Amino acid sequence: MMQADLGLLLIRLVIGLLFVGHGLQKLAGWFGGAGLRGTGQWLESLGLRPGRFWAFVAGAAEVAGGALFALGLLVPVSALLLTAVMATAIARVHAPRGLWIDRGGYEYNLVLAATALGVALTGPGVYALDAAWNVSLPVLPILGWGIAAILVLELILAARVPAPHATART
Repeated sequence: MMQADLGLLLIRLVIGLLFVGHGLQKLAGWFGGAGLRGTGQWLESLGLRPGRFWAFVAGAAEVAGGALFALGLLVPVSALLLTAVMATAIARVHAPRGLWIDRGGYEYNLVLAATALGVALTGPGVYALDAAWNVSLPVLPILGWGIAAILVLELILAARVPAPHATART
C-alpha cells in the first residue's frame, strides 16, 4: 500500500508541477514561454478568439489544475481542468497530425489526460491533502459531467472555426 501511495505522489508531483510551469509560460512568459500576448496571438491563429482571453483560460487551468493535482487537493476537479486543456490541444493542434508525437500528434496529450483521469478514479493516495483533510468528492459524477461539458465545448469551438493545421506548441 505504501508503494502505491508513493507512486501516486510521484505521478501527481511530476505531472502537476509540469502543468504549473506550462501554465506560467502562457500567463507570465516564464520558462521561455510567450506570455499572454504571444500565446494569445498564436491561439487567434488557431481560430480561438479573443486569443488573449483563451490564453488566460488555458494558463489559469494549467496553473490551478496542476497545483491542485500536485497537492492532491480536489483531485477530480484538477483532473478535469487538465483534461480540458489537453482536449483542446488535441482538437485544435494535434489531431490532424495523427496519434504519434514524432509527427506532432496527440500521443503525449492523451497520456497526460489519461493519467490525470486515472489518478482521479484511483484516488490521490494517502500523501494528498484530500486524504489529510478527509475530502471526498463524488468522482464519477464530477468526471462524467465534466467530460460531457468538455466535449460540448469542443463541439462548439469546432463548429465556430475549424481547426487549422497549426504549428504544435502546446
